[in-house]
Amino acid sequence: QSDDNGSTTTTATRSAIMVKVWYEPPPYGPGTSLNRPGYGIGPQRTQLVQQLSRRPQGMVIAGACVAFVAVAYIPVMIRESKHGLPFTFSPEYQAATRAYMRYHNMNPIYGISSKTARAADEAH
Repeated sequence: QSDDNGSTTTTATRSAIMVKVWYEPPPYGPGTSLNRPGYGIGPQRTQLVQQLSRRPQGMVIAGACVAFVAVAYIPVMIRESKHGLPFTFSPEYQAATRAYMRYHNMNPIYGISSKTARAADEAH
């Protein structure tokens, strides 16, 4: 075909060829690649890991949280045995903090500076 300018254009037609593709999922489940080993229980796992993987997840997570809290409390326990409680736990310090908060009108609606809190402190 030719236009007004004298150039020729050709129209190409494309035909769609349907190809049947067989999908086979990865051997270790979706989201894994073929060049890595699986995440499941294998012969290289220890007995403890095998036992934990067979238990309900909630129980394992709760046990791990309890263990982490117990390990995190060890330094606090050591400090308390050497130095006692922090000075901010003394009654004098807490009374001074309450007086400071009242003077600066902190949390005036429901907190320490509210009318009900002031009435309760005056009753003591």
